[in-house]
Amino acid sequence: MANTMVYLLLLSFLFTSLFAAPTTYNVVSFGAKPDGRTDSTKAFLSAWSESCGAASEATVYVPRGRFLLRSAVFQGPCKNSRITIRIDGTLVAPSDFQVIGDAENWLFFQHVNGVTINGGILDGQGTGLWACKNSGKDCPDGATSIQFSNSNNIAINGLTSLNSQLYHIVFNGCDNVKLQGVKVSASGNSPNTDGIHVQSSTGVTILNTKISTGDDCVSIGPGTTNLWIENVACGPGHGISIGSLGKNANEAGVQNVTVTTATFTGSQNGLRIKSWGRLSTGFARNILFQHAIMNNVQNPIIIDQHYCPHDKGCPGQVSGVRIQDVIYRDIHGTSATKVAVKFDCSSKYPCSGIRLEDVKLTYNNQPAAASCSNAGGSVSGVVQPNSCL
Repeated sequence: MANTMVYLLLLSFLFTSLFAAPTTYNVVSFGAKPDGRTDSTKAFLSAWSESCGAASEATVYVPRGRFLLRSAVFQGPCKNSRITIRIDGTLVAPSDFQVIGDAENWLFFQHVNGVTINGGILDGQGTGLWACKNSGKDCPDGATSIQFSNSNNIAINGLTSLNSQLYHIVFNGCDNVKLQGVKVSASGNSPNTDGIHVQSSTGVTILNTKISTGDDCVSIGPGTTNLWIENVACGPGHGISIGSLGKNANEAGVQNVTVTTATFTGSQNGLRIKSWGRLSTGFARNILFQHAIMNNVQNPIIIDQHYCPHDKGCPGQVSGVRIQDVIYRDIHGTSATKVAVKFDCSSKYPCSGIRLEDVKLTYNNQPAAASCSNAGGSVSGVVQPNSCL
């Protein structure tokens, strides 16, 4: 009988431990005010500290309302690896861009594991800084709205990022990341407002995302491997870009990238690979671009190994970045310029293994043109414009 009682008590304890509801930390309980004017940074950090220090699953809850936050660092590692941040409200950056403009990041998660963000709106209030930059004045670089650095097992679901000062969402040095249903919105003339930037990370998945911004919709930096992007709408913006690569002489490469089911509307580029014209150990290989629709896109398919924005400070050398095994499959639509396919590759390390499969791009209801320099590869199926490989 005694043994049975001990067994039942043990089962009860295990059941309670496994299925107990997570402890919830409401930021309002720590002093946050949903009025959009009161600085709630300290309250958010206190709620984070409690959830990070909890021995078991925890939730940080942000109710409806507008919560003003200055730059904040959400530091790990934590005692548990199941922290959910549930946001029903809006987090608002200071309207004066000078307040966080030199902070690099507005919301910065570092050395965390198992963090999930559900819902919410991030309002970076970046319009003032954009105006400053576009006027040619001396301005701060601006803050990325949210960055995860050296973190693992991250999930972001249904988050909206508005009007970031700099990049919207960044993953740097992360492993196993999944974004779903994310929306990014900023003006088409907002400088350096990349939608999602991934670098030095592996196992990142981006699904069902709509991005309108003033720079790359998705930018893929050095050291990115095993990246999957599916069902993304881009425009305005600068397209989905691998690079820029080759900014540094010693640089990790990019490999195993898939972009599938993407729509580009009025964007500057569609599917782009870009590298600086200088020696580098960088590379891009095993890339698959497939099932993409182009709607009036200036450069639907482009490899640019002489990348130099605004033609300022150009290295003027030959790119050392090696680009190989890139597939463009089932790409259809309209180009806003006559040259819809442009491969401008390195003369020292020509692009190799480029494959065009079932590509049809038109310009003004006429066949578009293709341009190749130092590029080799093959064609299959119906390809228009006529291949120059």
